[in-house]
This record gives sequence, C-alpha cells and structure tokens, in this order.
Amino acid sequence: MAKFWGKISGEMSRLRGGIVNLMNGLGWSLTGGTIGGTYTLNTTKVDYEFARKLYDNTAENYKLGAGFAKKIINATVGFMGLPDIKSADQDAQTLLQEFFKANRSKMQRTHLNAIREADCYVWLTREDNPSPLYPEEHKRLVYNIIPPEQVKRINLNPLTGEPVEYILEATHTWEDETGANRRAVIKQRISATRRKIEIEGDKPPDLEEGETSNPWGFIPIVHFKNEADETMAFGKSDLESVEPFFKVYHDVFLHAIQGSKMHSTPRLKLKLKDVAAFLRNNFGVDDPAKFAKDGGTINLNGHEMLIFQTDEDADFIEAKSATGDATELLKFVFYCISSASETPEFVFGVHMPSSLASTKEQMPVFIQKIERKRMAFTDNWKLLARMVLAMTAQAENTSYSTYDTELIWETIDPRDSKDVATEIKTIVEALDKALAGRFISLEAAVDFLKAWIDTMQGYESDDEEIPGEKARIVQTALFLSRLEDGEGLNNENKELEE
Repeated sequence: MAKFWGKISGEMSRLRGGIVNLMNGLGWSLTGGTIGGTYTLNTTKVDYEFARKLYDNTAENYKLGAGFAKKIINATVGFMGLPDIKSADQDAQTLLQEFFKANRSKMQRTHLNAIREADCYVWLTREDNPSPLYPEEHKRLVYNIIPPEQVKRINLNPLTGEPVEYILEATHTWEDETGANRRAVIKQRISATRRKIEIEGDKPPDLEEGETSNPWGFIPIVHFKNEADETMAFGKSDLESVEPFFKVYHDVFLHAIQGSKMHSTPRLKLKLKDVAAFLRNNFGVDDPAKFAKDGGTINLNGHEMLIFQTDEDADFIEAKSATGDATELLKFVFYCISSASETPEFVFGVHMPSSLASTKEQMPVFIQKIERKRMAFTDNWKLLARMVLAMTAQAENTSYSTYDTELIWETIDPRDSKDVATEIKTIVEALDKALAGRFISLEAAVDFLKAWIDTMQGYESDDEEIPGEKARIVQTALFLSRLEDGEGLNNENKELEE
C-alpha cells in the first residue's frame, strides 16, 4: 500500500510540475496568482482595404455573404446620429455650433469610417482661404480626415499612454507638364512642438520639406478608435466578429446555386430494348454505329410524339429540391450574423411577421449597442471641441470662460407615432381618473405628464420670463371662459384690435 501511494504521489508531483511550467510559459505565477512577464501593447491593425471590400461587397470570396455588411454598419451609424454640443460660455457655444454644423457630413463619415475600419483620424488645421468661392472666410478651421493607412505609428507616453507623436506616411503620384508620371513618398512627424516633413522620390510642386514649429502646443489630431481597449493601440472593426459567418454564408449559398444549376434542368431517361429501332423509327438513323462514331446528337425539338416498342418507356430525372438542405443552414448562419453583429433582423429586410418580433425582442439589445457606441466616442468629440476652442482663442486673441462641453444625443425611440399617441392617451386617462378620485394632486399630475410631453413646463417656474404650467393652465381657462361668453368674446376682439 505504501508503494502504491508513493507511486501516486510521484505522478502528482510530475503533473504539478508540468502545470507550473505551462502556466509560467503563459506568463502566470501559480503560487502568486498574478500575471508575470513584461507588458507589450498590441499594435496590430485591421486590414483597412479588406474591411472596405466587405462593406462594398467587392471581396471575391465573400460576395454572396458580405451583402449584410453595409446594412450592419449603416444601421449603427444611422441610429447613432450626431451629438449637439453645449457649452456654458455663450461665445463658445456659438462657435462650436457653427463649426459642427458646417462639418456634419464629415462627422457622419467619421462615425462610419471608425466603425467600419476600426480607426478614424481627424486632423484640425487652421488655413488661409484665398478661394473666391468663400469670400466670407479668410481664416478657417479645416476638418481633415486622415486615411488610416497613412498613420504608420503612434508614439505614446510610457506613463500616461497619451500620444506624443504621430508618424504619417503617404504616397503621392502626379503627372508633370511633359506627361511623365511622378511619384513621391511623403513622411511627417507631428508632435506638440513640431511638424517635420520628409520627401523621398520626386519633389511635388508647392511642397517644401523641413521642420516647422507647432504653434498650438498640442497635437491637433483626434483618434476615433472603435471598441477601444487599453491593451490595443488601434481599434477593432465591427465587421471582424461577423466576417467568418460572411464566408460560411457565401460558401453554402454558392454550393446551393451550383447544385441548382446542375439539377434544375431535367434529364431525359430512356428505357429501350432495341436502340437501333428507336433511332430508326424516331430520328431516321439507319446505321447507329456510324451515327455514334460521327458524334451524332438527338434533338427532341419537333418530336412531340415518340414511338416505343413493348416494355419501352421514357421519363425525366430531376431533383426535388436542389437547395433544400442548404436552406436551413443559411437561416442558421443568418441568425448568427444578426446575433454576432447585435443587429435586429428587420434591418436586413426580412418578411413582416419576423420583423415585428425582431423589433420588440431585439430592439432593446440594439439600443444598448447604440448607447455603448455613443459613450465610446463621447470623449473624442469633447476633445475635438476643446481643440476648436483652443485654436480659435489662440489665433484670434480671445478667451472663453471654459472649454468644458456637454454632448446631447437624440433619444432613440423604437415606437411609431401611433404607439406613442396610444401610450400618452392611456396615461392622460389614468391621471384624469386619479384627479377625479382625489388620489393625486394637480402638481404631481403635471410633473409626471411633463416627462411625456416636451412642450409642457414644470408646475412652478423659477424663471420670471417663462411661466410655469400652473399659470398657463389658468390663462387657458380664462381664455376659454371668455370665448364661451359672447360679451367676453367681443371684449377680447376689441383688445386684440387695439
């Protein structure tokens, strides 16, 4: 017995040693229970070109499945909308409203590019505007979107993780006056203190290389990183999680279509005892051997009647359902795409009964996704607003009381106007019954109903210029009583004329 337990103890020791070696190899300490080893930031990027091909449905091996990609991205961007910028400083509020109103299309494209390609970079520049098309603007802030391929690297502060330098690289081609093709690689290093430009190859016209100082004191670039993570230097595309399902859907659909082409055309089946007699009686072939040797073919056009001998017959061979087995699999993959992308079924345009179920059951999940996306980009928009105010204040020698801003997003309401009207009607009837039964006060009823009707004010108003709902109810009652009284109506008309 002692030898037996000794053998077991030895095996357990060797097993534990193997587990320790495995965990140490993975960077874990079995005894301490903490992560060991050095920390390395993941600097891998999404294949931006491939993400665009999926969105545009131009990837050769995905064309039958990637048609869902555009609907997934566009639905998310459409429901997100664009925020309104609010500032406590009135001058800052006016400036920000004008800037964001002038660049709403680019802001929409910023959301789309970030969600589709994982990364979108917005570069603010203040430039002269000599164009005669904009005589009202001599100096203006320009909203530039940098193609993500141009950002080769972002150097970060090792302590705070904030960007300290952007390294950009772009290839520029053009045709000179002689018709020759020219090419240059333009490299830029942008930090809070400088902007350095280097040119490799042919020198583009009107572009000088060298180093200039950065007058702003900060890097005027905002990195919109989709699905941001502290361990990732770059973002993640929303198409990454559904890309495998696009491929499966494409392959299954392609095989089903190929099978349909193969089996959809019926094949003639002949049951013959004497082939020579059949060919002679129906197609006038006297020598079947010579007919076959010469590669002769049988054409049934014009032969509405065929002559058969006893116990001979003809029939057609055709598949009952070439895509029958694939249909259920395609449905399953479709639901996988809908689930993995957190997108309701009705976005893809399915039939009405499924759309109604999808709206009621899946819309709350989709709204949570939209809220999460909005919160993820909130800090980026606030940072961009701070840059607009800081650059304008420095360039125009002005000041603002605060650079702090607040974002106002439009509320997502999946209900239609009929549902909203029905709900308000039910609430009003319930409040009216509660008031008649003296179970609730008028003030409580007004304050509760205010949350459902935007044009209502609070029961009491702290602003002397804006009357509260109590005063408005009294004014409405007086006006209606005058209309009911003929003499009061005449007096009202006289007052209006005066």
